[in-house]
Amino acid sequence: MPRDLAAALCLVVVIEGLVLFAAPRGWQSAMREAQKLAPGKLRLIGAVAMAAGLLFLQFVH
Repeated sequence: MPRDLAAALCLVVVIEGLVLFAAPRGWQSAMREAQKLAPGKLRLIGAVAMAAGLLFLQFVH
């Protein structure tokens, strides 16, 4: 289990790095837009993303 978690976290870092490498201006633009959102809205987006990820993980396994 700890090894799987470490592997998953490493993949997150790889994907984040890929986005920054492939589209740095797009990432900057997205972050500027995110700064305009209220913290509650960002929290809701994060919760929905986590729920979607967990649901997708259940389908995969």
